[in-house]
This record gives sequence, structure tokens and C-alpha cells, in this order.
Amino acid sequence: MALNADTAMQVAHVLTEALPYIRRFAGRTVVVKYGGNAMENPQQATSFARDITLMKLVGIHPVVVHGGGPQIGQHLEKLGIASRFVNGLRVTDAATMEVVEMMLGGHVNKALVAAINQQGGRAVGLTGKDGGLIRARKLPSEEDIGQVGEVAAIDPEVITHLEAGGFIPVIAPVGVGEDGAAYNINADTVAGKIASVLRAEKLMLLSNIRGVLDTGGNLLTGLDTHEVDALIADGTIHGGMLPKIACALDAVKSGVRAVHIVDGRVEHAVLLELFTDEGVGTLIKA
Repeated sequence: MALNADTAMQVAHVLTEALPYIRRFAGRTVVVKYGGNAMENPQQATSFARDITLMKLVGIHPVVVHGGGPQIGQHLEKLGIASRFVNGLRVTDAATMEVVEMMLGGHVNKALVAAINQQGGRAVGLTGKDGGLIRARKLPSEEDIGQVGEVAAIDPEVITHLEAGGFIPVIAPVGVGEDGAAYNINADTVAGKIASVLRAEKLMLLSNIRGVLDTGGNLLTGLDTHEVDALIADGTIHGGMLPKIACALDAVKSGVRAVHIVDGRVEHAVLLELFTDEGVGTLIKA
């Protein structure tokens, strides 16, 4: 069906606005953290898969790190295993870790890989165990929370080989310890560490919030690290936003050019943030 003149002009405007961004980011790596909440909405999942596929087709190298908290919780409930959290972290005993590995490395990872491939991408699913990608150690905690880990080291060789071959790595945040034990690691943390090691152009943290808000509830679209520190000090940034901001600051200070905190509920949020002048989230730079 032919486009009318006004619609055609809008399409042309979108394409011309995107062009300088495509040229600037071609050949660069962009790490995108995708939350488990967004995967439960089929329309959002399809929109995300199209965004990632388009990024690769225009010469950008997306690396996807995903969570899967809701899916893990639902499966534990089916098995009659109660979920318990300490300071926002899921207590992960041996039985829970089996479910975490099954859901993150199996169900969620493969569903996301399939969604991207269905849109014409060439996605490959990984966990931190593959190619020694994520070395982990037990996360220190006053209370024993089981097999919850932190990143000890990242070996990006498997990622760089996949990128060079035209593939899109899709990574589940499960690491492996020196003793071979699996560890459940926060997906934001893994995405930040991978972005730092890869010297990524951007780290995009998709969430179920609009971004960083001021005390009046207005979106703060552009911040530097000093401004972020001030917002933490005066309590504007607090609570559940603090770990995400800590991840963003660590990535920027480790060489990532910019971190975006984006509302993943917005259709095509990744493309809007990457390829438009206004964007839809909060940009944090050094």
C-alpha cells in the first residue's frame, strides 16, 4: 500500500535523523541489559528483538545481557520452593540454583535467541560458563545467601569471535567459580562489567522506570558523574535505583563512553535512545 505524502515525509525525516548516529556508532559495541519483566510482554519482546536485529544490520555490534527474575520466581512457586530475599538479592541454595540455571541459561535465554533470530538476526545464547566468559566468586554478605556471586573476571574472547562472525551474543548472568560451582549474578552488574572489558561505546540498561527523576518527578535526560554523585548525596537518587546507578558509574569510570537508563516498556526504546536527538531515557557520561 502506497504511503501518503505526509506519512512518507515523516518516514524520510526519521531516516535522515538516524543517519548521523548510524555512521557514528557503526563498528562499535553496544551492550544492552534486558530485564525479565519485559520478556513477559510478547509485543515488547518482539519490538526489542527487531531493535537488536536492526542495530546489527546497520553495522553496530549489540551484546545482550538478560535477567529473568520473574520467570525464576514463577518456576520456583510451581515446584513449591519459597523465594526469599535479603537486601534485594534472591537467597540461592543448591535447589534454587538449579532452577536459576535452567530458567536463565535455558528457557529465557533460548526464547530471546529465538525472538532475535525470527526477526532475521543471528543470535547465539551463552552463559558465563561458556568459554570461561564469567569467572565468579561468592558475594560477601552478613547473612549466608547461598550461590549468589559477583564478577571476579570477564574473558571476552568468545564475545569478540561471535561479533566478528556476524553473530549477536545473548548472555545469561550465570558465572562459574574456581571450584566449578555456578553463581547467580545480578544482570546489571554483569552487563556493566562486560561493557567495561569490551570498551563498549554504550551500555543501555532497560528497566521498568523512565530513568533518573528529579524531586518533582521530571526525567533528567543528561547527567555527568559529578551531578549523579550530588543527586545521591541529597537523596534524590535512593533505594532501588542506587545499585543501577552504581553499575552505571562504574562502567563510565571504566571506559564506557556513555550509559543509558531507558524505560524498556516503551516500544522500540533502544532505537529511540540510540538514533534520535531527544532519546527517551537518562544519559550518564563522565
